[in-house]
Amino acid sequence: MTAPPPLFEELQSLVTEQRNPRSMNIDNASVEEILTIINTEDHLVPQAVKEQLPYIAKAVEIVTSALEGGGRLIYIGAGTSGRLGILDASECPPTFGSSPEDIQGIIAGGKEAVFRSQEGAEDVASDGAEALRERGLQANDVVCGIAASRRTPFVIGAMEKKKKTGCKTLFITCHPRSTFALDVDVAICVVVGPEVIMGSTRMKSGTAQKLVLNMITTASMIRLGKVYQNMMVDLQMTAEKLTQRSRRTVMTVTGLNYEEATKALKAADGHVKTALVMILGDVSKEEALERLEKSNGFVRGALE
Repeated sequence: MTAPPPLFEELQSLVTEQRNPRSMNIDNASVEEILTIINTEDHLVPQAVKEQLPYIAKAVEIVTSALEGGGRLIYIGAGTSGRLGILDASECPPTFGSSPEDIQGIIAGGKEAVFRSQEGAEDVASDGAEALRERGLQANDVVCGIAASRRTPFVIGAMEKKKKTGCKTLFITCHPRSTFALDVDVAICVVVGPEVIMGSTRMKSGTAQKLVLNMITTASMIRLGKVYQNMMVDLQMTAEKLTQRSRRTVMTVTGLNYEEATKALKAADGHVKTALVMILGDVSKEEALERLEKSNGFVRGALE
């Protein structure tokens, strides 16, 4: 009789691989019943994230410090986790005006894996370390591993790479903290329980990871002065939607009409933050830029 390999035994013990007693009969349910089961389970995710807020806060402090010091945030994952990291990284430049170099995403299997599953790509730990080496990992960078099960070899290998560089490391997982044994600076363990479909971590686990990634980058960008009140003021006018949003932001904050806001943005070289300081502070573009530099990019500080 052939004994199961160690991986088989490991999978049996993972929270993300357990059967969900509340969806045992989902294959015999109506469409509305299926959707109700999924929706009910999804409601468990925000509470699980809430329990990790102290750890997410620590992660934000680390990321903010790194970005202030010229470092980068590098996400690394496989499958759904890798795609979510790439998604979050790609959305930061148009939203916050950050450099594409500041926040990056790596997925096992490379670019092809973003669009089509490359499941075997996650099985080689050394590939994760090599992927970071190719990015020129430095001591002032932050590496954030994303793996619902915690065990993904590609991600684990990347975490080992940090021993040679001394960079900070984060890890986002849906594995319980009580048995989390990786050597990282901050572990964010969002335990959402068994998936509606056993092992399908694109569901609750993926939702939890997306919420955490939103929090880390958004909070970090706020702490870096990329937001004034609750509006994006470092966004890039690279599309018609973003151009109109820029004008609307200036109008909302200053009370100018559409034509006036358009002229103000033109005078500020299309930079919302500069335009706001020029208008609210009644200063030239040059002085607005000087004030923003002195306030480390914060509009409130520039106006004070």
